[in-house]
Amino acid sequence: MSETQIKQARINKLNAIKKAGINAYPSDSQRTRAIGDVLKDFDKLAESGRKIFLVGRIRTIREHGGSTFFHFEDESGRMQAYLKRDEIGSKDYQSFLDNFDIGDFIEAKGSFFKTKKGEKTILISSFRILAKTLEPLPDKWHGLQDIEERFRKRYLDLLMNSEMRMKFNLRSKIIDSLRDFLKKEKFLEVETPMLHPIPGGALAKPFKTHHNALDADFYLRIAPELYLKRLIVGGYERVFEIGRNFRNEGMDSTHNPEFTMLELYRAYTDYKELMKFTRRMILFSLKKVLDKTEIGYQGKTIDFFGPWSTLDYGKLLEKYNISLKDSKDELISAGKRLGVNIEPNQDKWHILDDIFKKAIRPEFIQPTFVINHPIEISPLAKKLSKDESRTERFQFFVGGMELINGFSELNDPIDQKARFQEQEKTKEGGKEESHRYDADFVEALEHGLPPTAGLGLGLDRFAALLTDSHSIKEIILFPTLRPKK
Repeated sequence: MSETQIKQARINKLNAIKKAGINAYPSDSQRTRAIGDVLKDFDKLAESGRKIFLVGRIRTIREHGGSTFFHFEDESGRMQAYLKRDEIGSKDYQSFLDNFDIGDFIEAKGSFFKTKKGEKTILISSFRILAKTLEPLPDKWHGLQDIEERFRKRYLDLLMNSEMRMKFNLRSKIIDSLRDFLKKEKFLEVETPMLHPIPGGALAKPFKTHHNALDADFYLRIAPELYLKRLIVGGYERVFEIGRNFRNEGMDSTHNPEFTMLELYRAYTDYKELMKFTRRMILFSLKKVLDKTEIGYQGKTIDFFGPWSTLDYGKLLEKYNISLKDSKDELISAGKRLGVNIEPNQDKWHILDDIFKKAIRPEFIQPTFVINHPIEISPLAKKLSKDESRTERFQFFVGGMELINGFSELNDPIDQKARFQEQEKTKEGGKEESHRYDADFVEALEHGLPPTAGLGLGLDRFAALLTDSHSIKEIILFPTLRPKK
């Protein structure tokens, strides 16, 4: 049968159910227990002969004359059901055969026994439909083979692939573990705006929207940083936020236009102390979620318990015959030598950053800190006292990905104003990712920001790492895709 014929057959069954005066989509159910709980206490329930209500989606149906076996499942587990004509009567038995399909939701009342093969089974004494499905589920052996179709129809991907459900369950546990750690460290969880009058907190191209009532343009936030630091000005000493950020940029295995970040700020701390804090936080999460500190990722073994490397940004570049003093043309040549496609309209610092991201970063498989980045690509970080051309900044890499960006926060309002003004010049030169001038934030700094360090952790990437997923799209429930025409 074609898909159209299958759907029409199901519609015909739906009409037959309605004609019999049965509601095919009732709003209630009489579930007594979850299937998973029944499986755990099965022997006691079978011995008692007690009848209880279970609910779930039908996944298989096997008819044998006057007996029919089917499997149905809820979120907690799957169980076999036995439908016997002599037990429920010919009329109801035939109604099941005529009107129920794989994928339908059922409520079943019955007692429990084990088959000769030892399979735990419910002997049904009564049943009713909870929801009639009109579309068939994908073939159980092949499922959804098209990767993009899996993302577009994630509900089917989750239905047909229990591994995917396990991954998303693990993602939730990862976020819970980080939240637990920060609460124990006396951090306050907060919420800051997602609509910003000025995009800020990172070097990125924003999404723009318009508020009709105010007749004003706003931007979806690219980072919560400037609002979180306002809270430190306001007297809080430890704050964090877990939420969505939006950046109007390209997509690849580690980038999605909307993504989830953990961002935190801690007063009276510098970037070196925050690096130690980072290690404690990551190890806490690993132990709580996986109960181990060594993981496999894309065929490689990553040891989090051993020493983490710390490399100076400038000295690291020297290993690739690149100097921070190189001219733009020299950096373009270096990029070609290392196989990096350079956009000619970029300034030397963004060319340098491109080379670092595309040619050097993928080599950091084991946990690695890179520190002391140039001031030109770190507009919100404090200068190094020994070298004011660079900053008290760190990035944390593992599995070839950047997981964390952090730094000692710039709290000198005069310096911050000057850097914003310098960024505005690059924006006027056509660099849309440049940081905008934020006068309100500068004024906040003028009221006093104590020594503070902060970081942002990409939760999608961290979840991809711990679930051994090759792309963050695998660990985002509904990743951004090109709309179908």
